[in-house]
Parts: sequence; C-alpha cells; structure tokens
Amino acid sequence: MNNRIEIDPNICHGQPCIKGTRIMVYIILELLEAGLTDADIIRDYYPNLTPEDIKSCLHYATTLVKEQEYVPFEEIIR
Repeated sequence: MNNRIEIDPNICHGQPCIKGTRIMVYIILELLEAGLTDADIIRDYYPNLTPEDIKSCLHYATTLVKEQEYVPFEEIIR
C-alpha cells in the first residue's frame, strides 16, 4: 500500500507526498481530521486522487506511529 507514498528531497522539501503529485501526506491527514470524507477530498480538492491514495496516507501515518519508540514524559524530566 505504501507504494503510493514517496519521499524525494527534490519534491516538497522531502515531505512525504502521494506518488506522482506534490500533494503532501499531512495535507490529506489534516483534511480527514477536519471531518472531510475521502469523497469530499477527491470532489472538492484533489479530483485526480483515488480512495486508495487517501488510505495510503492513513497507512503511512499509522506505520510511523507504530514504529516510533516512546519514552514516558516523567522519565525525561528525571
């Protein structure tokens, strides 16, 4: 699924984008956070995207969070 997301230092300063576009993953995530549906995003903002592109953005974000190592805040201030 992540074959739809690319990171290229020459495109959008290396921000993760939907492959073949300059649409950054975080923009799609912000639109979803604002309550827009896949259909809203495609119809009103990015008609060239597919529902699979949007799902790939969610998958990418999920993978980042899942693979991140977290340290409880209390341990940092000790």
